[in-house]
Amino acid sequence: MRSRRLVRDFERRTTSAEAMVYWSMTMIMTRRLARPHSARG
Repeated sequence: MRSRRLVRDFERRTTSAEAMVYWSMTMIMTRRLARPHSARG
């Protein structure tokens, strides 16, 4: 997984931790949207 940094909280500020969560979710969503869809038959 590429979002392993979310497992532990290394950030000192909650705003930094929140930004990491938003960044990871954005990356996951863009990867899912960019993935080619398989043809169902």
